Amino acid sequence: MNYETGPEHRADLQNRLAPGVRLSMGEWRPKAGFDILVSGAPTARELESNPRLRAVIVPWVGVPLATLDLMQEFPHIALHNLPYNIGPTAEMGVALLLAAAKRIVPSDRRFRQGYWSEDPSSKIPGSVMLDGGLALILGYGRIGRRIGAACRGLGMRVAGVRRNPGTTAEEHAMGDLLELLPQAAALIICLPHTHETDHLIGRRELEMLPANAVLVNVARGEIIEEDALYQTLQARRIYAAGIDVWYRYPSAADRRQGLPHPPSSFPFHDLDNVVMSPHRAGWSDEKEPARIAELAAMLNAAARGEPMPHRVDPLRGY
Repeated sequence: MNYETGPEHRADLQNRLAPGVRLSMGEWRPKAGFDILVSGAPTARELESNPRLRAVIVPWVGVPLATLDLMQEFPHIALHNLPYNIGPTAEMGVALLLAAAKRIVPSDRRFRQGYWSEDPSSKIPGSVMLDGGLALILGYGRIGRRIGAACRGLGMRVAGVRRNPGTTAEEHAMGDLLELLPQAAALIICLPHTHETDHLIGRRELEMLPANAVLVNVARGEIIEEDALYQTLQARRIYAAGIDVWYRYPSAADRRQGLPHPPSSFPFHDLDNVVMSPHRAGWSDEKEPARIAELAAMLNAAARGEPMPHRVDPLRGY
């Protein structure tokens, strides 16, 4: 197993595993064979040099493009992910939507200085109303559906866009996206990052949104073109955005040292119509036990000779 977690969580995982399941943590040892590799970034060397290896588990929702590409070269090795954080990610999506639509962060900052009104120099209205508006959810899977349920509770209409839509009136095909964008009070990105969805939302799509639209991204940064997103927000062509996923990430060493690391090559932090979150929707001490429990269940199923859930098709990306 090659991903970082606290010693208490490693002990919890070991205690949950069935007798006979051996757990090795840290870097791969060439002489030690293993059946299942838990890693977000497996290497070709790890996959090539271990004939026993039959499955790779990426310990979070979504699979990096590099891993998808690599796994296509090893079709005999199953690929799985770990969707343990559906609830928290949906909660973050709704939180960002409301914070951006109601300008919670600038209002809080100004009120701490004693001011009860908006900054008179601001060109942005104090808030936009979501009630009655269309929540356009791009990626209508488990996370998207939860966000959709919350949006309906707020009085919004919901349109969910997915690759294979069902028969309900609220589900739409990807080909409907351009028709729906001009109607959206909120565009909420929840779909996986694949070669097909890379830069799916660019300048053209952003310019089709209404001027009072709110954009939320809790999926992956690269789904939206970085330059186009910054320019759109800087020019205030849409009302606001709430962003939890980014374009530049710190290394593991930088994280351990707590060093600052800008999330983009553009100064999003200078914009007062953006709510910024450091990719923490599904990452919390509270949810790590849930991830450990889900991972243990998968490993125990494999030990019993049963199929593990959450299989990912490397060609499709989910």
